[in-house]
Amino acid sequence: MRDPRYDILFEPMQIGPVTAKNRFYQVPHCNGGGYRDPSAAAEMRGIKAEGGWGVIFTEQCEMHHTSEITPFIELRLWEDKDIPQLRRMSEKMKTHGALAGIQLAYSGINGPNLYTKEVPLAPSALPIRTFTNDPVQARALSLSEIRDLRRWFVTAAKRSKLAGFDLICLYGAHGFGIFQHFLSRATNQRTDEYGGNLENRARFVNEVVADIRDAVGDTMGIALRVSLDETIGELGFSNAELRDFIEMNRNLPDLWDLAHGTWEDCSGPSRFKEEAAQELLVRGIRELSDRPMVGVGRFTSPDVMVKMIKSGTLDFIGCARPSIADPFLPKKVEEGRIEDIRECIGCNICITGDMTMSISRCTQNPTFMEEWRKGWHPERMNAKGDSDSVLVVGSGPAGLEAAWALCRRGYDVAVAEARTEIGGRVARESRLPGLSAWGRVKDYREYQLRQRPNAEIYLDSRLTADDVMAFGFQNIAIATGATWRRDGVARQHVVPMKIAEGAAVYTPDDLMDGNIPGGNVVIFDDDHYYMGGVLAELLVQKGAKVTLITPSAYVSDWTRNTLEQGTIHARLDALGVNIVLNRGVAEIAVDHVVSNCVYTGKTCHYQADAVVMVTSRSGNDQLYRDLMSRQNEWADAGIRSVKVFGDAEASGPIAWATYAGHRYARELDCEPRGDALPFRREITELAAEHTPSPELCLHD
Repeated sequence: MRDPRYDILFEPMQIGPVTAKNRFYQVPHCNGGGYRDPSAAAEMRGIKAEGGWGVIFTEQCEMHHTSEITPFIELRLWEDKDIPQLRRMSEKMKTHGALAGIQLAYSGINGPNLYTKEVPLAPSALPIRTFTNDPVQARALSLSEIRDLRRWFVTAAKRSKLAGFDLICLYGAHGFGIFQHFLSRATNQRTDEYGGNLENRARFVNEVVADIRDAVGDTMGIALRVSLDETIGELGFSNAELRDFIEMNRNLPDLWDLAHGTWEDCSGPSRFKEEAAQELLVRGIRELSDRPMVGVGRFTSPDVMVKMIKSGTLDFIGCARPSIADPFLPKKVEEGRIEDIRECIGCNICITGDMTMSISRCTQNPTFMEEWRKGWHPERMNAKGDSDSVLVVGSGPAGLEAAWALCRRGYDVAVAEARTEIGGRVARESRLPGLSAWGRVKDYREYQLRQRPNAEIYLDSRLTADDVMAFGFQNIAIATGATWRRDGVARQHVVPMKIAEGAAVYTPDDLMDGNIPGGNVVIFDDDHYYMGGVLAELLVQKGAKVTLITPSAYVSDWTRNTLEQGTIHARLDALGVNIVLNRGVAEIAVDHVVSNCVYTGKTCHYQADAVVMVTSRSGNDQLYRDLMSRQNEWADAGIRSVKVFGDAEASGPIAWATYAGHRYARELDCEPRGDALPFRREITELAAEHTPSPELCLHD
């Protein structure tokens, strides 16, 4: 039964003409699917409805062809043809009584229009602001074009109503939405009635809200997502000016959606942002309006959620990443199963799906975006096959996820771990600076496994092929992880680099084992994710003088996809790390490294008492290879299958490992699909062949 402390979270709440069944509000979030994978995105939202969310929103939906953000893949509502796929989503959202919301976005200064080739339109003529620094400028909207833009919003609102949505969110935060562009003096340098003082800069949003309310406001609620602070001083839209804006327009929307001025600040990873990190920016705003308010902060604790409500800070608990990690979070709170919540670890791997234009992943929830493609449900497994037992060798993220999923299918599972603690790389990495939240990957699965009568965990159990052959398990799952290489092989060096005899060379594994060098330490980062930067921070904490050398133009390059690269660079610079970009390490001597420019090959020396190689990893697959070499003995030993997966097969981020473990568990004892695709996909329908004459007007 639900703990009475959490009753307040389940109170119905009014949003204009519609009522949310509770205070759990899934704010708009991207997923890498957009217009390309509408059924996958729809089913993902439908799962959240089943999980108990009171309000569920789409990601940003580009509402007019004159503003789009190719190469990024979002939803589109450009014409009536787009309505059916959006209607499928709204219907899935409403299957369990949730309100269905759509976020209408006009990207303005952030819309390069690389697909439509339209000239970008914005409040003022300025260069386009995109992640990829597109060499394009926007033209300032004329007064007649502002009237057009108002009409386009009304048309999009009417189409949203036809698509079955209950709520419209007007996007004006994260620097991405036209409403923020009008409100901020950084992007609005107009001298007419839409520029200058705050009242003028707020004119456009007032007009659009009034227009939409006249068109659909008697049946749909209107939310306005606004920037809490652009964090660029008086030039931008500051927290103080936001408060003035809300007080001046206290009842403008039906709900205020409060989000940070930049996506990086709003969705900062746990390495740099605590739960409820935006509370100070939000506190007191509730008093300035009679309308309800929603805010975000990677809320994972029901107690923190209740505090936000009872303190008068928020009316709704806004969640994006926590709703991905556990779509059933509200239902588990309601049913008194707090310990069963898969807490978001704030790794931001979900965001990388949007940034890389691919289907998103989640480290904690490997079923995310596979609900339709593979039929995976986050809380239900497929029925057990015709075998009964599985030995999982290795208790890292892949092994733990496989064991937990296999238990739920009904198999008897034993987990053998060579070390004296469970968790593999997750346990080790979570002790590095800033990564403590990542330990939830281990904690959740260990807790769940220890509740199951059909699961056993054995520590300090390094197994040989002889051991495995003698145990009598029908299925052997090899998830023995990987080891960081010491020879420099990665991207710059495809064969071992030249290393002098006597040179002190370390790997991340050495440092995580407590073998930490001092003096002048060079980190060679040819991995380009978080490890190089994290180890630089660790070494500085231990008193070393650190130089980080990377062939990339960015330190921790791939973390641009997790919205933390800039923060990492600033952190390391503040710690005194010497950051060397666009250079590799050609050779390691006893007391220095030879570094070469990636463009010219010119070399220079950096003093080094020790070198830490953050390059690539080798799978620990010897047990797998030993077992495969004895395949003719399997039948006598009762073995039906042997499979290697996770880092032992091919190293990747932790989310790749949990996905691999889950996939192994789902597919055990299932019929092989041969050459067939292992997932469903949607294909764009071909238009009828038609060759227009050169003179044909587009309106024809």
